[in-house]
Amino acid sequence: MFEAFRAIEDLKPVLGDRLVTSGAVREHHSHDTSRLPPSMPDAVAFPESEGDVQAIVRTCAAYGVPVVPFGVGSSMEGHTIPIQGGISVSTRHMNRILEVKPEDFLAVVEPGVTRKQLNVALRDTGLMFSVDPGPDASLGGMASTRGSGTTAVRYGTMRENVIGLRVVTPDGTAIRTGSRARKSSTGYDLTHLFVGAEGTLGIITELTVRLHPIPEEVSSAICAFPNIRNAVEAVIATIQYGIPVARVEFLDEVAIGGVNNYSRLDLKVAPTLFFEFHGTKAWVGEQAQVAEEICLENGGTGFRWSTDAAERARLWQARHDILWATKAIRPGCDLYTGDICVPISRLAESIVAAREDIDASPLTGQIIGHVGDGNYHTAYLIDPNNPDELAEAERLADRLVERALAVGGTASGEHGIGIGKLKFMRREHGEAVDVMKRIKAALDPAGIMNPGKMGQAG
Repeated sequence: MFEAFRAIEDLKPVLGDRLVTSGAVREHHSHDTSRLPPSMPDAVAFPESEGDVQAIVRTCAAYGVPVVPFGVGSSMEGHTIPIQGGISVSTRHMNRILEVKPEDFLAVVEPGVTRKQLNVALRDTGLMFSVDPGPDASLGGMASTRGSGTTAVRYGTMRENVIGLRVVTPDGTAIRTGSRARKSSTGYDLTHLFVGAEGTLGIITELTVRLHPIPEEVSSAICAFPNIRNAVEAVIATIQYGIPVARVEFLDEVAIGGVNNYSRLDLKVAPTLFFEFHGTKAWVGEQAQVAEEICLENGGTGFRWSTDAAERARLWQARHDILWATKAIRPGCDLYTGDICVPISRLAESIVAAREDIDASPLTGQIIGHVGDGNYHTAYLIDPNNPDELAEAERLADRLVERALAVGGTASGEHGIGIGKLKFMRREHGEAVDVMKRIKAALDPAGIMNPGKMGQAG
């Protein structure tokens, strides 16, 4: 605590009123959207430039004070919770779009730029930034957690769409990684070391991201199925056929019931697939036709598709509102979420087993997924003040991960590790965890960057 006080005193002349110690601001930066308990930082810094970030990191390094990057606070595994106090570094004021190069299909942005902000700025270029995790997250946070979302099946995750970075390392040095070239075979791939490092190796101060052409035509489709297995097998067949679906989302019957109530829809309460197709008008129509045939062959009913923008927006807004729709099933509850990814060949059995676990449990829960790439989520509704319900949700979530790892999957498809899933790192990565710990120790020997998180697993 005394070291943090000294660091704060040294930073006041540098940051002025952009270094805040008020209780309300510290409380806002003490948690994310996860179920995990909050922890207050000693202060919150609001840098406006890379130089500010360097000053913050150098000062904290001198006193051994923790530094925890903070975007918009939408992470779901406790990534931004300052469990050892220190300085929370908000990128809110570093929100400038520095350059757009349409001819090179790239943009250069500061880490506080959000995905919606970037796409609004790109509107007249005919290009888009594709990664869509749902919330209007900051690009720095999305890169740090290796985010993805509904469009990853077609356009890739942040791993594929970040081509270069500027990063302030734990000693305050600013480095550049990557280049603007379409490919490179020089040096270690440091860009992708920092993408997914969850702020434990440095603070991202600039990103160069890949852009994609806005499709000429976009259509959406929806289809209900008699059971989970039929729905997932339809997805597998669609992917195997080679249809380049832009999105294919699964919602089980509980999720559909919640969406109907919250978003005022009238969908059949059954396991359901949402599709989106991108391309020319003729190609979009052909994709939808083939997908319909595959769905009908797998027991689907009521397949309907449309190119109407308003109908499509309403459908996908309902999908993005699933968090609030699920909470509305049991007002006052918290959500205990699961997020795993398995090989496509094991997806159907994995989701069926997860649904059976929920049905056999006293808890209510739902399953949704970006099933085109084998990633799905569970959400268990719990009373935050009931330790028995918390324990049951943890049991279900652990079984989910254990089954995924047993078939060659991963403990997290997109939410990341944070605090919540550190216990699975050794199980998933084995001796590779020791390599991660050595990388962490080499770059951050004092352990000030987001301490207690990745790189410090058991």
